Amino acid sequence: MKLRELLQSFTIAMSNEESEVLNQMSTESLTPIHAYTPREQFVIESLIRKALVSKVIKNGNVLVMANEAYKP
Repeated sequence: MKLRELLQSFTIAMSNEESEVLNQMSTESLTPIHAYTPREQFVIESLIRKALVSKVIKNGNVLVMANEAYKP
């Protein structure tokens, strides 16, 4: 069985708020986390724990990007 097949049958529970923030995020470019409101940052941290968002630290800046495997 391929990984892609597993991901299609595997679902991760998300709140409506998490879904909205994830839909606003880009899958192509990294965005500084400070560009989001404090509430959105809190939600993004939750999405990072669920592996729906990637967090990259570059030159001391925290950058985030939605994972394309979970993007609708």
